[in-house]
Amino acid sequence: MRKQLMKGNEAIVKSAILAGCRAFYGYPITPASEIAEAAALYMPQTGGVYVQAESEVASINMLYGAASAGVRAMTASSGPGISLMQEGISYMAGAELPCVIADIMRGGPGLGNIGAEQGDYHQVVKGGGHGNYRTIVLAPHSVQEMADLTSLAFDLADRYRNPVVVLADGFIGQMMEPVEFPQAATAPHLPPWAVAGTAASRRNLITSLELDFDRMEKLQLKLEAKYKAAAERETRAEEWQTADADIVLVGYGIMGRILKAVTTEARAAGLKVGVLRPITLYPFPEAALQRLAKTARLFAVVEMSNGQMVEDVKLALNGSRPVEFYSRVGGNVPSQAEVLKFVYELARREGLAKGAARPVAEEERMAHV
Repeated sequence: MRKQLMKGNEAIVKSAILAGCRAFYGYPITPASEIAEAAALYMPQTGGVYVQAESEVASINMLYGAASAGVRAMTASSGPGISLMQEGISYMAGAELPCVIADIMRGGPGLGNIGAEQGDYHQVVKGGGHGNYRTIVLAPHSVQEMADLTSLAFDLADRYRNPVVVLADGFIGQMMEPVEFPQAATAPHLPPWAVAGTAASRRNLITSLELDFDRMEKLQLKLEAKYKAAAERETRAEEWQTADADIVLVGYGIMGRILKAVTTEARAAGLKVGVLRPITLYPFPEAALQRLAKTARLFAVVEMSNGQMVEDVKLALNGSRPVEFYSRVGGNVPSQAEVLKFVYELARREGLAKGAARPVAEEERMAHV
Protein backbone atom coordinates (compact mmCIF):
# COMPACT_ATOMS: atom_id res chain seq x y z
CA MET A 1 0.00 0.00 0.00
CA ARG A 2 1.33 3.44 -0.94
CA LYS A 3 2.21 5.90 1.79
CA GLN A 4 0.49 9.29 1.96
CA LEU A 5 2.18 12.52 3.04
CA MET A 6 0.03 14.39 5.56
CA LYS A 7 -0.17 16.15 8.89
CA GLY A 8 -0.61 14.17 12.07
CA ASN A 9 -3.99 15.80 12.63
CA GLU A 10 -5.29 14.58 9.27
CA ALA A 11 -3.89 11.09 9.89
CA ILE A 12 -6.07 10.84 12.99
CA VAL A 13 -9.25 11.36 10.98
CA LYS A 14 -8.41 8.98 8.14
CA SER A 15 -7.43 6.29 10.62
CA ALA A 16 -10.61 6.85 12.63
CA ILE A 17 -12.78 6.37 9.54
CA LEU A 18 -10.91 3.19 8.60
CA ALA A 19 -11.51 1.98 12.17
CA GLY A 20 -15.26 2.40 11.75
CA CYS A 21 -15.79 5.86 13.24
CA ARG A 22 -18.89 7.42 11.72
CA ALA A 23 -19.53 10.48 13.90
CA PHE A 24 -17.40 13.49 14.77
CA TYR A 25 -18.54 16.37 16.96
CA GLY A 26 -16.13 19.19 17.67
CA TYR A 27 -15.18 22.82 17.82
CA PRO A 28 -12.02 24.18 16.14
CA ILE A 29 -9.02 25.27 18.20
CA THR A 30 -5.37 25.66 17.24
CA PRO A 31 -3.31 23.42 17.00
CA ALA A 32 -6.07 20.80 16.61
CA SER A 33 -8.26 22.55 14.01
CA GLU A 34 -7.13 20.38 11.08
CA ILE A 35 -8.81 17.40 12.78
CA ALA A 36 -12.22 19.10 12.60
CA GLU A 37 -11.46 20.32 9.06
CA ALA A 38 -10.53 16.82 7.85
CA ALA A 39 -13.54 15.29 9.61
CA ALA A 40 -15.83 17.81 7.90
CA LEU A 41 -14.36 16.75 4.54
CA TYR A 42 -14.13 12.98 4.92
CA MET A 43 -16.95 11.95 7.30
CA PRO A 44 -19.82 12.77 4.91
CA GLN A 45 -18.01 10.95 2.09
CA THR A 46 -18.17 7.71 4.08
CA GLY A 47 -21.78 8.01 5.21
CA GLY A 48 -20.76 9.48 8.54
CA VAL A 49 -21.83 12.56 10.46
CA TYR A 50 -19.84 15.73 11.11
CA VAL A 51 -21.23 18.43 13.38
CA GLN A 52 -19.42 21.60 14.37
CA ALA A 53 -20.94 22.14 17.77
CA GLU A 54 -21.50 25.54 19.34
CA SER A 55 -18.92 24.74 22.04
CA GLU A 56 -16.71 22.02 23.46
CA VAL A 57 -19.34 21.38 26.16
CA ALA A 58 -21.90 20.69 23.45
CA SER A 59 -19.55 18.49 21.45
CA ILE A 60 -18.72 16.15 24.36
CA ASN A 61 -22.43 15.73 25.13
CA MET A 62 -23.17 14.99 21.47
CA LEU A 63 -20.44 12.36 21.73
CA TYR A 64 -22.25 10.92 24.77
CA GLY A 65 -25.42 10.60 22.67
CA ALA A 66 -23.74 8.93 19.70
CA ALA A 67 -21.83 6.48 21.92
CA SER A 68 -25.09 5.62 23.73
CA ALA A 69 -26.52 4.56 20.36
CA GLY A 70 -23.56 2.24 19.79
CA VAL A 71 -21.85 4.42 17.16
CA ARG A 72 -18.08 4.68 17.02
CA ALA A 73 -17.58 8.40 17.58
CA MET A 74 -14.86 10.91 18.42
CA THR A 75 -14.02 14.52 19.14
CA ALA A 76 -10.83 16.57 19.25
CA SER A 77 -9.59 19.72 20.92
CA SER A 78 -6.68 21.31 22.76
CA GLY A 79 -6.07 22.36 26.38
CA PRO A 80 -8.81 24.95 27.02
CA GLY A 81 -11.36 22.90 25.08
CA ILE A 82 -10.43 19.67 26.85
CA SER A 83 -10.92 21.50 30.15
CA LEU A 84 -14.50 22.29 29.14
CA MET A 85 -15.10 18.64 28.23
CA GLN A 86 -14.03 17.20 31.57
CA GLU A 87 -17.52 16.92 33.06
CA GLY A 88 -18.75 15.05 29.99
CA ILE A 89 -15.74 12.74 30.02
CA SER A 90 -16.52 11.88 33.65
CA TYR A 91 -20.14 11.18 32.69
CA MET A 92 -19.06 8.89 29.84
CA ALA A 93 -16.63 6.97 32.05
CA GLY A 94 -19.39 6.55 34.66
CA ALA A 95 -21.87 5.39 32.01
CA GLU A 96 -19.22 3.06 30.51
CA LEU A 97 -19.43 4.61 27.06
CA PRO A 98 -16.63 4.03 24.54
CA CYS A 99 -15.33 7.01 22.59
CA VAL A 100 -12.07 8.52 21.34
CA ILE A 101 -10.89 12.03 22.21
CA ALA A 102 -7.85 13.62 20.57
CA ASP A 103 -6.03 16.29 22.61
CA ILE A 104 -3.38 18.21 20.64
CA MET A 105 -1.65 20.09 23.45
CA ARG A 106 -0.78 23.78 23.37
CA GLY A 107 0.84 26.20 25.80
CA GLY A 108 -1.04 27.18 28.95
CA PRO A 109 -2.50 27.73 31.49
CA GLY A 110 -5.59 29.70 30.56
CA LEU A 111 -5.75 30.57 26.88
CA GLY A 112 -1.96 30.30 26.74
CA ASN A 113 -0.68 30.26 23.17
CA ILE A 114 -0.62 27.99 20.13
CA GLY A 115 2.87 26.57 20.73
CA ALA A 116 3.50 22.90 21.41
CA GLU A 117 3.50 21.90 25.07
CA GLN A 118 2.75 18.87 27.26
CA GLY A 119 0.93 20.65 30.06
CA ASP A 120 -2.32 18.66 29.70
CA TYR A 121 -0.77 15.52 31.21
CA HIS A 122 -2.34 15.94 34.65
CA GLN A 123 -5.85 16.79 33.47
CA VAL A 124 -5.94 13.91 30.98
CA VAL A 125 -3.92 11.15 32.64
CA LYS A 126 -5.20 11.76 36.17
CA GLY A 127 -8.75 12.57 35.13
CA GLY A 128 -9.81 16.22 35.18
CA GLY A 129 -13.46 15.47 35.91
CA HIS A 130 -14.86 14.36 39.25
CA GLY A 131 -15.10 10.89 40.72
CA ASN A 132 -13.03 7.72 40.65
CA TYR A 133 -12.47 7.14 36.96
CA ARG A 134 -9.65 6.77 34.45
CA THR A 135 -9.21 7.32 30.75
CA ILE A 136 -6.82 5.16 28.74
CA VAL A 137 -4.23 7.54 27.27
CA LEU A 138 -2.08 6.89 24.18
CA ALA A 139 0.86 9.16 23.28
CA PRO A 140 2.09 9.04 19.64
CA HIS A 141 5.54 10.31 18.65
CA SER A 142 5.12 10.30 14.86
CA VAL A 143 2.46 10.84 12.23
CA GLN A 144 2.44 7.08 11.61
CA GLU A 145 1.67 6.53 15.28
CA MET A 146 -1.08 9.16 15.12
CA ALA A 147 -2.74 6.77 12.67
CA ASP A 148 -1.82 3.51 14.40
CA LEU A 149 -2.74 4.62 17.91
CA THR A 150 -6.03 6.15 16.79
CA SER A 151 -7.05 2.78 15.37
CA LEU A 152 -5.94 1.12 18.60
CA ALA A 153 -7.85 3.73 20.61
CA PHE A 154 -11.19 2.67 19.09
CA ASP A 155 -10.47 -0.99 19.81
CA LEU A 156 -9.51 -0.25 23.42
CA ALA A 157 -12.53 2.01 23.89
CA ASP A 158 -14.86 -0.79 22.84
CA ARG A 159 -12.94 -3.46 24.75
CA TYR A 160 -13.13 -1.60 28.05
CA ARG A 161 -16.26 0.51 27.38
CA ASN A 162 -14.35 3.62 28.35
CA PRO A 163 -13.15 6.92 26.86
CA VAL A 164 -9.68 6.71 25.29
CA VAL A 165 -7.55 9.82 24.71
CA VAL A 166 -4.93 10.24 21.98
CA LEU A 167 -2.63 12.78 23.64
CA ALA A 168 -0.19 14.53 21.30
CA ASP A 169 1.77 17.76 21.57
CA GLY A 170 1.26 20.41 18.92
CA PHE A 171 4.45 19.37 17.13
CA ILE A 172 3.13 15.88 16.35
CA GLY A 173 -0.25 17.25 15.25
CA GLN A 174 1.26 19.79 12.88
CA MET A 175 4.23 17.92 11.41
CA MET A 176 3.97 16.17 8.02
CA GLU A 177 5.33 12.66 7.41
CA PRO A 178 4.52 9.70 5.16
CA VAL A 179 1.80 7.42 6.58
CA GLU A 180 0.72 3.94 5.64
CA PHE A 181 -2.85 3.03 6.54
CA PRO A 182 -4.25 -0.48 7.06
CA GLN A 183 -7.24 -1.86 5.24
CA ALA A 184 -10.58 -0.66 6.54
CA ALA A 185 -11.85 -2.64 9.50
CA THR A 186 -15.10 -4.57 9.35
CA ALA A 187 -17.94 -2.40 10.62
CA PRO A 188 -18.51 -3.24 14.30
CA HIS A 189 -21.80 -4.83 15.29
CA LEU A 190 -24.26 -2.84 17.36
CA PRO A 191 -23.31 -3.58 20.99
CA PRO A 192 -26.00 -5.26 23.10
CA TRP A 193 -26.00 -2.46 25.70
CA ALA A 194 -26.72 0.35 23.19
CA VAL A 195 -29.97 2.31 23.00
CA ALA A 196 -30.99 1.86 19.38
CA GLY A 197 -34.67 2.84 19.36
CA THR A 198 -35.75 -0.79 18.99
CA ALA A 199 -37.92 -3.03 21.14
CA ALA A 200 -34.88 -5.17 21.95
CA SER A 201 -32.92 -2.19 23.27
CA ARG A 202 -35.80 -0.56 25.13
CA ARG A 203 -34.64 -1.95 28.48
CA ASN A 204 -31.14 -0.48 28.11
CA LEU A 205 -30.38 2.51 30.30
CA ILE A 206 -27.30 4.66 29.73
CA THR A 207 -26.57 6.75 32.80
CA SER A 208 -23.92 7.58 35.38
CA LEU A 209 -26.53 8.42 38.03
CA GLU A 210 -26.99 5.97 40.91
CA LEU A 211 -28.65 7.26 44.08
CA ASP A 212 -28.25 4.05 46.07
CA PHE A 213 -24.89 4.17 47.88
CA ASP A 214 -24.23 0.44 47.72
CA ARG A 215 -25.03 0.19 44.02
CA MET A 216 -22.82 3.24 43.37
CA GLU A 217 -20.00 1.52 45.24
CA LYS A 218 -20.58 -1.66 43.22
CA LEU A 219 -20.30 0.33 39.98
CA GLN A 220 -17.07 1.97 41.11
CA LEU A 221 -15.55 -1.38 42.08
CA LYS A 222 -16.50 -2.68 38.64
CA LEU A 223 -14.75 0.27 37.01
CA GLU A 224 -11.69 -0.20 39.21
CA ALA A 225 -11.44 -3.87 38.21
CA LYS A 226 -11.66 -2.82 34.56
CA TYR A 227 -8.80 -0.33 34.96
CA LYS A 228 -6.66 -2.94 36.69
CA ALA A 229 -7.28 -5.34 33.81
CA ALA A 230 -6.24 -2.65 31.33
CA ALA A 231 -3.06 -2.02 33.33
CA GLU A 232 -2.16 -5.71 33.16
CA ARG A 233 -2.86 -6.13 29.44
CA GLU A 234 -2.47 -2.82 27.64
CA THR A 235 0.68 -1.12 28.97
CA ARG A 236 2.98 -0.12 26.12
CA ALA A 237 6.41 1.53 25.95
CA GLU A 238 9.34 1.71 23.55
CA GLU A 239 12.82 0.96 24.88
CA TRP A 240 15.75 2.20 22.82
CA GLN A 241 19.36 1.23 23.62
CA THR A 242 18.51 0.54 27.25
CA ALA A 243 20.19 -2.88 27.65
CA ASP A 244 23.44 -1.46 29.03
CA ALA A 245 22.33 2.11 29.81
CA ASP A 246 23.68 3.88 32.88
CA ILE A 247 21.39 6.84 32.21
CA VAL A 248 17.83 6.25 31.02
CA LEU A 249 16.10 9.23 29.44
CA VAL A 250 12.30 9.26 29.73
CA GLY A 251 10.04 11.31 27.46
CA TYR A 252 6.91 10.99 25.33
CA GLY A 253 5.61 12.58 22.15
CA ILE A 254 8.08 14.77 20.29
CA MET A 255 10.49 14.47 23.24
CA GLY A 256 10.89 10.77 22.52
CA ARG A 257 12.36 11.62 19.12
CA ILE A 258 14.65 14.30 20.50
CA LEU A 259 15.89 11.94 23.22
CA LYS A 260 16.81 9.32 20.62
CA ALA A 261 18.96 11.90 18.84
CA VAL A 262 20.54 12.86 22.17
CA THR A 263 21.25 9.20 22.91
CA THR A 264 22.97 8.69 19.56
CA GLU A 265 25.28 11.64 20.16
CA ALA A 266 25.89 10.79 23.82
CA ARG A 267 26.91 7.23 22.92
CA ALA A 268 29.26 8.60 20.28
CA ALA A 269 30.83 10.57 23.15
CA GLY A 270 31.28 7.37 25.16
CA LEU A 271 28.26 7.57 27.46
CA LYS A 272 25.88 4.65 27.98
CA VAL A 273 22.53 6.33 27.51
CA GLY A 274 19.16 4.86 26.56
CA VAL A 275 15.53 5.95 26.11
CA LEU A 276 12.29 4.75 27.62
CA ARG A 277 9.34 6.26 25.74
CA PRO A 278 5.93 5.66 27.34
CA ILE A 279 3.29 4.98 24.70
CA THR A 280 0.49 4.43 27.19
CA LEU A 281 0.50 7.23 29.74
CA TYR A 282 -2.34 5.42 31.46
CA PRO A 283 -1.73 2.65 32.18
CA PHE A 284 1.79 3.89 32.91
CA PRO A 285 4.76 1.55 32.13
CA GLU A 286 5.81 1.13 35.77
CA ALA A 287 7.13 -2.40 35.31
CA ALA A 288 9.52 -1.33 32.53
CA LEU A 289 10.95 1.43 34.72
CA GLN A 290 11.35 -0.91 37.67
CA ARG A 291 13.13 -3.49 35.51
CA LEU A 292 15.53 -0.90 34.08
CA ALA A 293 16.25 0.37 37.59
CA LYS A 294 18.03 -2.93 38.31
CA THR A 295 20.88 -1.93 36.00
CA ALA A 296 20.63 1.83 35.33
CA ARG A 297 22.34 4.37 37.59
CA LEU A 298 19.83 7.18 37.17
CA PHE A 299 16.80 8.35 35.22
CA ALA A 300 16.32 11.74 33.56
CA VAL A 301 12.83 12.89 32.58
CA VAL A 302 12.52 15.54 29.87
CA GLU A 303 9.14 17.18 29.37
CA MET A 304 7.54 20.19 27.77
CA SER A 305 5.83 20.97 31.08
CA ASN A 306 6.87 22.14 34.53
CA GLY A 307 6.99 18.56 35.80
CA GLN A 308 3.95 16.32 35.45
CA MET A 309 4.96 12.92 34.09
CA VAL A 310 8.08 13.07 36.26
CA GLU A 311 5.83 12.47 39.27
CA ASP A 312 4.71 9.12 37.82
CA VAL A 313 8.33 8.14 37.10
CA LYS A 314 9.27 8.87 40.71
CA LEU A 315 6.28 6.91 42.01
CA ALA A 316 7.17 3.93 39.82
CA LEU A 317 10.80 3.90 40.98
CA ASN A 318 9.88 4.55 44.63
CA GLY A 319 13.31 5.94 45.49
CA SER A 320 15.25 2.99 44.04
CA ARG A 321 17.16 5.30 41.68
CA PRO A 322 17.63 9.07 41.41
CA VAL A 323 15.29 10.90 39.03
CA GLU A 324 16.44 14.16 37.43
CA PHE A 325 14.25 16.55 35.48
CA TYR A 326 14.69 18.98 32.59
CA SER A 327 11.98 21.01 30.91
CA ARG A 328 10.99 23.91 28.69
CA VAL A 329 7.54 25.49 28.78
CA GLY A 330 5.54 28.24 27.12
CA GLY A 331 5.62 26.56 23.72
CA ASN A 332 9.41 26.10 23.73
CA VAL A 333 10.79 22.68 22.82
CA PRO A 334 14.07 21.50 24.40
CA SER A 335 16.73 21.30 21.72
CA GLN A 336 18.99 18.32 21.18
CA ALA A 337 22.01 20.44 22.16
CA GLU A 338 20.62 21.65 25.48
CA VAL A 339 19.39 18.20 26.52
CA LEU A 340 22.76 16.72 25.56
CA LYS A 341 24.48 19.31 27.75
CA PHE A 342 22.15 18.37 30.62
CA VAL A 343 22.93 14.66 30.15
CA TYR A 344 26.65 15.30 30.04
CA GLU A 345 26.48 17.30 33.29
CA LEU A 346 24.62 14.42 34.96
CA ALA A 347 27.19 11.92 33.69
CA ARG A 348 30.08 14.02 34.98
CA ARG A 349 28.41 14.39 38.39
CA GLU A 350 27.90 10.63 38.62
CA GLY A 351 31.45 9.85 37.46
CA LEU A 352 30.24 8.31 34.20
CA ALA A 353 31.99 10.74 31.84
CA LYS A 354 35.58 9.60 32.36
CA GLY A 355 37.29 9.32 28.99
CA ALA A 356 34.19 10.47 27.16
CA ALA A 357 34.54 13.01 24.41
CA ARG A 358 33.06 16.45 24.98
CA PRO A 359 29.70 16.75 23.21
CA VAL A 360 29.63 19.15 20.31
CA ALA A 361 27.88 22.41 21.16
CA GLU A 362 25.08 23.53 18.86
CA GLU A 363 27.08 26.58 17.73
CA GLU A 364 30.01 24.36 16.74
CA ARG A 365 27.74 21.92 14.93
CA MET A 366 26.10 24.70 12.91
CA ALA A 367 29.52 26.16 12.02
CA HIS A 368 30.24 23.01 9.99
CA VAL A 369 26.88 22.91 8.18
